[in-house]
Amino acid sequence: MTVLDKRREGFEAKFARDEQLRFRVDARRNKLLGYWAADQLGLTGAEKEAYAIAVVVSDLEEAGEEDVFRKLREDFDNKCVMLTDQQIRSAMSLMRVEAMKQIWADWP
Repeated sequence: MTVLDKRREGFEAKFARDEQLRFRVDARRNKLLGYWAADQLGLTGAEKEAYAIAVVVSDLEEAGEEDVFRKLREDFDNKCVMLTDQQIRSAMSLMRVEAMKQIWADWP
């Protein structure tokens, strides 16, 4: 194995690890965001847990986080929860920071 082969394998391993980390942070952020949104919607118990999972699943519709934002915006509008787009996006950012902290605390 040449030095270039070893270097390529190193880059590939780093890329795979970075992608795994990004996926975990996104999923954790969405679950935390789902709990926050469920509180705003007045959900508790099993409904709150189910809603958090639905927010995680909503992120699988398309690349990026706009699908999650749309779900929250629609759900808040349907239940007449008065939150601005900025408040929702701010919560998304705060939950991302919290998710990173949690994931890094457990990351091998």
